[in-house]
Amino acid sequence: MVVVTRLRFGKRNLGLLSPLEEDVLKILWRGGGGYKVREVHSILRKRRKVALTSIAVILDRLYQKKIAARKIKTARGGEYYIYFCRSDRRNFQESVIEKTVDKLIDSFGDIAVTYFNERFSKRRKQ
Repeated sequence: MVVVTRLRFGKRNLGLLSPLEEDVLKILWRGGGGYKVREVHSILRKRRKVALTSIAVILDRLYQKKIAARKIKTARGGEYYIYFCRSDRRNFQESVIEKTVDKLIDSFGDIAVTYFNERFSKRRKQ
């Protein structure tokens, strides 16, 4: 379950994630087995200038937001994390929508519910 703490409505997204977090998440959705920080960095640096430490911070943020999960692996150089998504893209989107609608209903009550009913009935007629 995604923890929605704030929403900023913009052109690109709902403001739940930064543009860099979105790019990292898209990479994680592609890789079923997960990625090391260096692997995500090597994919992203082909498209944008970004530091390895920035990718490590972003992956940790996605983990803290409960969007990504991680497991520890051990190798000759020590321990490292493998990051992967907790859910696929569709489940993530549904979770964000559910949390957003719940927050709107909690904040505005019956007015929000009435609005949703009117809005959906208009769309069905079109």
